[in-house]
Amino acid sequence: MRISKVLQRLLIFFIGIPVIIGFVYIDFKNHLPIHVLILLFSFVGADELYTILQKKHEMLPKPFILALSLLSPVCGMFCAVFGLPPEYITYGFTFSCILLFTYDAFSAKSFSASNTKIAGGILVIFYAGFLVTFISRITMLENSTTFLATFLFMVFICDSLAWLFGMLFGKNNRGVVAVSPNKSIAGFIGGFLGAIAAAVLSHQVWPAVFHGTVLKSVVLGLVIACSAIIGDLVESVFKRSAGVKDSGTIIPGRGGVLDSVDSIFASAPVFYILIQILYFRN
Repeated sequence: MRISKVLQRLLIFFIGIPVIIGFVYIDFKNHLPIHVLILLFSFVGADELYTILQKKHEMLPKPFILALSLLSPVCGMFCAVFGLPPEYITYGFTFSCILLFTYDAFSAKSFSASNTKIAGGILVIFYAGFLVTFISRITMLENSTTFLATFLFMVFICDSLAWLFGMLFGKNNRGVVAVSPNKSIAGFIGGFLGAIAAAVLSHQVWPAVFHGTVLKSVVLGLVIACSAIIGDLVESVFKRSAGVKDSGTIIPGRGGVLDSVDSIFASAPVFYILIQILYFRN
């Protein structure tokens, strides 16, 4: 059983990850294939998170929440393809929240669970719908292909080396985080080393894009490793609170979509903000 899971992880690493990064280099209509993937992952991720939250809390109707969750990434796609200002993404998120408030105000017969329903809906819209739109913002930057490829490579390497180091060297140093007892100090070290190595490699391969000293890349790697690990742990909080092991079963060896993209969702805004500070401001 363990061997089967290892093989599944290796197949995802050597086949699935290169395929996803390959989509980055299809620069048609300002990365339209990437935006289609964003919509797909956002929709499935929202569905999985809704299902997790619904196990312990009363929620507003699923079709309504899923539709609102797609509003932000749809705005992101239109902004990128048609050259609209990225502020429209924030407008879309704000409008979806207002619609959520309005729905419960006019449809509810009893308001005893309204706070919980609204909070749960906002969480789904923000986590699965809004956070991922920072990838859409990256597609609108100069040298977007390089930044996108680097971002995905950093997160995937961080996740993969964290798993590998944890499996090889983490037997006696697990349990450092209560929400995920299988996480180990060795795994965290592997994740940090992987993200830093990927950032430094990008600095060497694309010096005109990742300009300046290599220290910038080290900082980028450190921060992205932190956000990727936090993203993984936060999703574990959602699952542990609901009493489920995986967010779904759609990806062999990984579980659900959220189990595979939780680090990306949390790291996308961090990466976007950080490269703005490090590489776009004098």
